[in-house]
Amino acid sequence: MGLSGGAFPASLIPAQKKMALQDNYLNFADGTSDWSQQYLPELYEQEVERYGNRTLSGFLRMVGAEMPMTSDQVIWSEQNRLHVSYNQVAWKSGTTFEIQLDEANPAASGNNTVAIKANQTLLIADNATGLITQKVIVSTVTHVTQPANVGGGAGTKAEIVVVPYDKATITAGLQTTGDDTLNLFVYGSEFEKGSDDASMTSIEPGFTEFNNSPIIIRDKYRVNGSDAAQIGWIEVSTEDGTSGYLWYLKAESETRLRFEDYMEMALVEGEKVATGYAPVMPNATAVNLKGTQGLFDAIETRGNVYSGFAGAAAPGSGAMGDFDAILKQLDKQGAIEENMLFLSRATALDFDDMIAAMNGGFASTAAASYGLFDNEAEMALNFGFTGFRRGSYDFYKTDWKYLNDASTRGLSNAIDGVMIPAGTSTVYDQMLGSNIRRPFLHVRYRASETEDRRYKNWITGSVGGAYTDGSDSMSVHFLTERCLVTQAANNFVLFKTV
Repeated sequence: MGLSGGAFPASLIPAQKKMALQDNYLNFADGTSDWSQQYLPELYEQEVERYGNRTLSGFLRMVGAEMPMTSDQVIWSEQNRLHVSYNQVAWKSGTTFEIQLDEANPAASGNNTVAIKANQTLLIADNATGLITQKVIVSTVTHVTQPANVGGGAGTKAEIVVVPYDKATITAGLQTTGDDTLNLFVYGSEFEKGSDDASMTSIEPGFTEFNNSPIIIRDKYRVNGSDAAQIGWIEVSTEDGTSGYLWYLKAESETRLRFEDYMEMALVEGEKVATGYAPVMPNATAVNLKGTQGLFDAIETRGNVYSGFAGAAAPGSGAMGDFDAILKQLDKQGAIEENMLFLSRATALDFDDMIAAMNGGFASTAAASYGLFDNEAEMALNFGFTGFRRGSYDFYKTDWKYLNDASTRGLSNAIDGVMIPAGTSTVYDQMLGSNIRRPFLHVRYRASETEDRRYKNWITGSVGGAYTDGSDSMSVHFLTERCLVTQAANNFVLFKTV
């Protein structure tokens, strides 16, 4: 006699035949009854790290230092060249030359006064090849104001009358009809016996002022109380060592790691807001955003850019010729002996091929001085660097993951690498009133006795031990305020793709 009655659902009445019906078999396919599966599945308790270590930060920690600041702006001054030279010089007539002072002349101090005096000796050369030269002595120096339609535009110019040493006229190859086609530099002076210094003037030291502003970088992770108490089947782990079976641990950790990458990438890629422009957000409200000058922009603006670095298989001199051209440019700048190369994979391979193909022209890896690494090649290798020497320069080369990652600069392929001088440079600190040593590349962050904004991290809500408000959630906040100082950018090189 079968069971019946309202106390028992009809689905529990046994069938007369043993057969699979819609309401008596276990469904393994549609996911509606996962926990009712007859057999425990083989479950991998750990995630597969298909992208390996995904973090990118560490570049700035490797090449620079971090220092506090207490202002909305960091200002530094860089010394100009010691010797007097001008690269915007035009032949006027006879033995008279014009120097445009409000153009980008190396010795221009911003006061529209030429730093050339009577009785100084000059070498004048054409700026196309530098092969046509003539040596002269300065007779007189005067300053004139040119109208807008004369000689390349309005502004103050200096007229210098010279006396050639070799003949009464200026060399024909220097008598150009175009404007600003000559270079000159002062190499000394010559005076008669019994001369006095009544006509001599002093030259004040020249410097160029630069500045940068910190930006505020923020991020947040939020989880509700129920999800925070949820136990997962998979053991989660992250690059920073966080592990456990609570999924929010992974999400919070990844937010933290992503923010740390932002702290670096924002200072590498940053740009200043254009003068006179105010960014407008979608709500049509103008915001007070200044931007910040990042590494790439600083090098493009004030440093050296090399486009299309060739591989070893390139025709002609290939990469060897390219690299030697870079060295010649470094000779004209600060000639910093130790430099660090952070390269994309393709460019790093080009360097490897270049060194392998020209082994006789490069010192071996073991011959590099490794001064940056306490003269230990093993320490350099532990940090991922290989060293080589060319001429009087030591180079430490490494792959820069930021340029290879498909979710960052690996998307564009516009940047092939950077060359950064190692060590420190001398700058004039206006607050201290003296010259100080600073790393060529370093980070400044906002901090005072009451507030340190280098790396802020705090929790709000009523979950996870925080009891700050009535929300059934936990919010993890991240904030920093910082900027990058790229000193003596004329010694940096940015490798770009053609």
